[in-house]
Amino acid sequence: MRRGDFLKGLGAALVPMALAPAIVRAQGQFPDKQIRMVIPFAAGGTTDLLARALAQHMSQAWGQTVVSDNRAGANGVVAGEIVAKAPGDGYTLSVVAMGHAINPLIYKKLPYDGVNDFTPISLIATFPQLVLVNPAVKAQTLPELLQLAKTASPPLTYASGGNGSSQHLAGALLAHMAGLNLTHVAYKGGNPAQLDLMAGNVQMMITQPNSKDLITTGKMRALAVSSAKRSQYYPELPTVAEAGVPGYESVAWYGLLGPKGMPPDLVKKIADETVRACATEGAKSVVASQGGDMVAGSPAAFADFIVAERARYATIVRESGMAVE
Repeated sequence: MRRGDFLKGLGAALVPMALAPAIVRAQGQFPDKQIRMVIPFAAGGTTDLLARALAQHMSQAWGQTVVSDNRAGANGVVAGEIVAKAPGDGYTLSVVAMGHAINPLIYKKLPYDGVNDFTPISLIATFPQLVLVNPAVKAQTLPELLQLAKTASPPLTYASGGNGSSQHLAGALLAHMAGLNLTHVAYKGGNPAQLDLMAGNVQMMITQPNSKDLITTGKMRALAVSSAKRSQYYPELPTVAEAGVPGYESVAWYGLLGPKGMPPDLVKKIADETVRACATEGAKSVVASQGGDMVAGSPAAFADFIVAERARYATIVRESGMAVE
């Protein structure tokens, strides 16, 4: 799906936001000035597309410009520092990926408190990932891949979009739970990693494919889905748990947050508006075209989700050696 079509479709889906009542606070009407949407990754990825679409239609809904600001680096740490140091007045927001929850485990010295310097607003979407291999890899099923990985010398390589990325965590979790010796190869983003997978420079990757066509045309082979349940978009694929690694689950996700100190009434109103926007059939169909699901909810639910994700990967981060001093 082209980025322009993604933005156009999601934009149409979010038009109901323009009909929402203005957010009012004790200090006056919100917003009464420009809002900044900090994006922790470079342009072109799912995080960027979601953030820009939300920014565009928040502008329409609130009658104020929402400026998208890409600040890539260190798996979201660069953007995280900007948000953490901003005032909690609602004028700085950020769409984050799962790395936000895991960074406190990976980086021993962060320029902010990864738990207390942010206000969770709403989870937005989750995306099951696929276990993908280069077509030259002989394994046709996940059990065959697991067996191959246990005997391969040198070890099989798996690609990711960077240290601590969703692809890295999914691969490390698989290696841990299946007792595999895999070699991690980090790239600066998921797109370069997928290109090298197709070129045969790495052998496997657990990620959201850029397009289903890459699978149907044989440029990569999908063996399983990383979610707890089968994906409605790839119903023929077993889950990793079904195919030989019981209990395995790892999904990519995106959520909206702001700095600490945001008034509860403001947080609730932004979250409620996000829920209404993401519940529209148009918005759900656009995210579905990327193989994901809209899962917007309350600030408290998002806060609990972040805590659970951090707990899920704590042992993996420690044992895999991905932590950075």
